[in-house]
Amino acid sequence: MTMDQGEPGNAGRRQFLQSAVAAGVGGYLMSQSAGAQTAPKPIPPGTLGAAGAGPDRPKIAMLVHPKMVMQDLIGPMTVFNLMRCEIHLVWKTREPVMTELGITVAPTTTFAECPEVVDVLFVPGGLDGTIALMDDAEVLKFLADRGKTARYITSDCTGSLLLGAAGLLQGYKATSHWMVRDELALMGAIPVHDRVVQDRNRITGGGVTAGIDFGLTLAALLRSREEAETIQLVIEYAPAPPFDAGTPETAPKAIVDRLMSRRGPTVEQARQKAQRAGRALKR
Repeated sequence: MTMDQGEPGNAGRRQFLQSAVAAGVGGYLMSQSAGAQTAPKPIPPGTLGAAGAGPDRPKIAMLVHPKMVMQDLIGPMTVFNLMRCEIHLVWKTREPVMTELGITVAPTTTFAECPEVVDVLFVPGGLDGTIALMDDAEVLKFLADRGKTARYITSDCTGSLLLGAAGLLQGYKATSHWMVRDELALMGAIPVHDRVVQDRNRITGGGVTAGIDFGLTLAALLRSREEAETIQLVIEYAPAPPFDAGTPETAPKAIVDRLMSRRGPTVEQARQKAQRAGRALKR
């Protein structure tokens, strides 16, 4: 498909989508509507962030890491971008990290540069990448430190395993990808079989595509339900999958068994890492 002459490119398309959201909520981004109780306080302008910085833009620190599932990042980030958030893609260095697709993502902010107080701390998943970081002292220290002051502590997919290893889910209900959801209990969390789980200021999404549901849930909390619904309409998020095989309960048993046979050793690694993390948290 070729682009017609005069059709906006990526920058123009992004501007159009953001304008559509802003118009749809009656200029909410310029001023709070009367009685809104969930909007964050104005945030001083900054210099970092993929979506820019400015007043009334929630600060969101999104961890990026090697072997993360790109959809885990892009789904919520699409929602946050339309909210005109101040987005920080955070990693140890600014060197590009390789995702599971073989596509690199360039961090915008190092751990040291990340604002000390953020509205949202977010961790994407990717089972292999998650397992590798569950005993990475530098990553866990960063998450634990920002988790002390973040307004919301969040994740999608197996990112909740990292939150658990950092001690941020002890006593909280949470979810994860169905393959490893039960392992959250080893780190003091209470596993829940839901697509999005909120327990106080902890919000966790299930596997991969739940990141969009998670992002819209958070948008309603940070802004308003009306803005979240407007974003849902702008991105035409109306799931109608061609097959009813998105959970182990609905997928054919043969497919579930084959997948678990193939991924079983990796899931076992996650369980062992979760056990070690749980023991470390009890010390």
